[in-house]
Amino acid sequence: MSIIRPTSAQMTRRLIVLAATVFAVAVGQTQILLGWGQSPAEFSADSDATLRVAGYAFAIWGVIYLWLLVYAVRQALPQTGESLLIHRLGWPSVAALLGIGWWVAAAAFDWEMATIILIFGALGAVLIPLLANAGAVRALPRGDRDRWMTVWPLAMLAGWLTVAAPLNLITVATGNDALPGLLSPTVWAILAIVIVSAVALGVTQRLRTLAYGLPIAWGLLGAFVAEQERNPVVGYVALAAGVAVLVGAIVLTFRLKAGVERPTA
Repeated sequence: MSIIRPTSAQMTRRLIVLAATVFAVAVGQTQILLGWGQSPAEFSADSDATLRVAGYAFAIWGVIYLWLLVYAVRQALPQTGESLLIHRLGWPSVAALLGIGWWVAAAAFDWEMATIILIFGALGAVLIPLLANAGAVRALPRGDRDRWMTVWPLAMLAGWLTVAAPLNLITVATGNDALPGLLSPTVWAILAIVIVSAVALGVTQRLRTLAYGLPIAWGLLGAFVAEQERNPVVGYVALAAGVAVLVGAIVLTFRLKAGVERPTA
């Protein structure tokens, strides 16, 4: 993959990526330190009668934030070349980063509809460009910096949002008695788990990177921990789905297929 020195316009975009990342991390950490409003875990627990995830699972944000900072700081260094993926994922990542930052604020003040719009918007902003550039992602060598410092942070963010977005929707719908009555809450929870698992495996098949599937498996296992006593059916479906996503992601990432480059994590 060709690497060229960034132009002034490209460096401006990179600094905006850095600023958006600092904003997203700062909002999340400020909420935790100052305790204003609800935390993301508290927001999710507010109306979690249909489906919930154990509070500890939200600690994954610390890992995601750290990796996103690596992604952004690397771009701000002038010696970092303008690779294809840095170029194509830069502006979409800005939209996703602003989205998750504003989502924390919306959740803190219980602006429910805003949280749904922001989280699904952030998910689409990061996931669609990753899928559009799946060929370039698969072609990255094992040790390529773009694999570890561009694809991994953004794919991890997309993976966690794939779990968090439908959970957010179900939580808001449950709290407002807006969950359609044609199915029971248990069936809605199982349907959400099945859809998330199918998306996890489908996207991993395209990207061939563990970075997307790992946060999803983590979230599903968090649902098992939270639901195993309250609703064992949902809990054990989540456990089976989490294991399936984890094993499936490993197999899809490392398998060999004729006519396709060997993917690496």
